[in-house]
Amino acid sequence: MDPISRPNARSAKLPSVGKTAHRATDFALPVHIGLTFDLRQEYLAAGFSDDETAEFDRISTIEALEQALKQLGHTTDRIGHVHQLVRRLAKGDEWDLVFNIAEGLEGIAREAQVPAVLDAYGIAYTCSDPLVMALTLHKGLTKTVVRAGGVPTPAFAVVEHRRDIERIDLPFPLFAKPIAEGTGKGITSASKIKDREDLQWVVGNLLEQYEQPVLVETYLPGREFTVGILGTGEAARVVATIEIHLLSGAEADAYSYVNKERCEELVEYRLVRAADDAQAAAAEGVALSAWRILGCRDGGRVDLRCDAAGTPNFMEVNPLAGLHPEHSDLPILAAKAGVSYVELIRGIVASAQPRVALAKKSKARRFRS
Repeated sequence: MDPISRPNARSAKLPSVGKTAHRATDFALPVHIGLTFDLRQEYLAAGFSDDETAEFDRISTIEALEQALKQLGHTTDRIGHVHQLVRRLAKGDEWDLVFNIAEGLEGIAREAQVPAVLDAYGIAYTCSDPLVMALTLHKGLTKTVVRAGGVPTPAFAVVEHRRDIERIDLPFPLFAKPIAEGTGKGITSASKIKDREDLQWVVGNLLEQYEQPVLVETYLPGREFTVGILGTGEAARVVATIEIHLLSGAEADAYSYVNKERCEELVEYRLVRAADDAQAAAAEGVALSAWRILGCRDGGRVDLRCDAAGTPNFMEVNPLAGLHPEHSDLPILAAKAGVSYVELIRGIVASAQPRVALAKKSKARRFRS
């Protein structure tokens, strides 16, 4: 199936990602870049819980991103979350490009909020558009779309109410997680479900705790991969692929929230190469197909796990992947493949660069004073 065709999903040929950083002017990139993000410490100070802020960024992520952009020759401007963005736009502030890593706080389409505001003002930004951000945060809808495109993904059901649990007709073991969370939120060793009693208890607790539907799918017992991708459309390419290997002391059977938060001691990330690993090669093919079908842009990652037959299955896509240089999966896998953090950021910006000129011609800009 061809990628979904939309006006702003244009491909751009990227410079190759290597070990040598290039100046922004080498690729005619914009030089004034705003940064949108949700700073975890601000939300914690406002009274939000650790769980509510789990997806938000540490100050060290913002500092690393800003430093990388400056090293590439750009000037930067810290904007912040969506409310701070709105206030800045109301003042008439403007940027050539916004590097967006804002997760959003409220709503099942919260990752679409910053992109939607920027679209309304005719300002270009990195990573996917509001349609993709809204779709891919909903794991059930995402799986429906990729399955229609021929991408293998485990059989699943979406539970919106407790009464829906009885209607699930899938063989055990199963796996359950909130429909619209990231960073492993809601995933523990209990997420692997062995029988009806477990199903009622685990899904019921998730419905109550997260106040959103729950995805229940066939448990995949095989190897787990994360595939990092840079680029848009046909220009999208794999940066690297790692296998997730849980160490002694880790929560079993799942790349859970605890395992991710304590990855330095609980997880081993093993670089795998398509040239000498058939399953890794298959995983990369599935990941690229899903990325293109969904219309994802610039950079992110796709998570997969193998079924009992050894076939890599799509689990979920993250078009707004974490960018902490030492703690987030995308920079981790890039580094293992010899791609520096600066080069990774350069690749994301280079992919977004063609949209800067398009934004300057946006009809939305007619309303700017």
